[in-house]
Amino acid sequence: MTAQQPKLMGYRLGTNPTVFHLVRHATYGLIGHVLAGRTPGHRLNPAGQAQAAALAASLAALPIAAIVSSPLERTRETAEAIAAPHGLPVQIEPDLIEIDFGEWTGSAFPALHALPEWRAFNSFRSSTPIPGGETMLAAQSRAVAAILRQRAAHPGSELVVVSHGDVVKAILAHFLGMPLDLFRRLDIAPGSRSVLALHDEDAQVRAVNLPSG
Repeated sequence: MTAQQPKLMGYRLGTNPTVFHLVRHATYGLIGHVLAGRTPGHRLNPAGQAQAAALAASLAALPIAAIVSSPLERTRETAEAIAAPHGLPVQIEPDLIEIDFGEWTGSAFPALHALPEWRAFNSFRSSTPIPGGETMLAAQSRAVAAILRQRAAHPGSELVVVSHGDVVKAILAHFLGMPLDLFRRLDIAPGSRSVLALHDEDAQVRAVNLPSG
């Protein structure tokens, strides 16, 4: 190893990573029943408000430099609860929005499970199109681009990013080098937090699916 090369200490690379707390929005009434997608107007229910408060408490002592959110109400409400102890505004990032589920938006899950196209999408996400929507690859690309923009804007800082379950999975899959066709192996529950550290030399996924409390 030359003097110019970074010294590797176990799995630690560099000394000043940008740390992202990747939060899935807290729960709301349609979870598990209807694919809300990008439909506006869905707000946190009482259980979701409690999850958001628990997230806020768990992050209150950390030196958070910015809080970034998808534009939908359920993500903004979760982000606003987390932002309050820090006195920070919530920055809205359109590229963190939910996947565009096109014609499937608003469908009940039992009806979706009966569709061969839905089953194919969940088995082969890298290539199966959503009727009238976007591809999983496109969603992953825009979400990762948003993360990299935030890293450039806040190098060496800690940030909270509030988005949606599949979007958080797509971000983690990218930095884990995991094919999208396997990303359902990641469990990202409502109100959960995952931790990603981006170094100059590499990335570390430090935690996945931590509970809100």
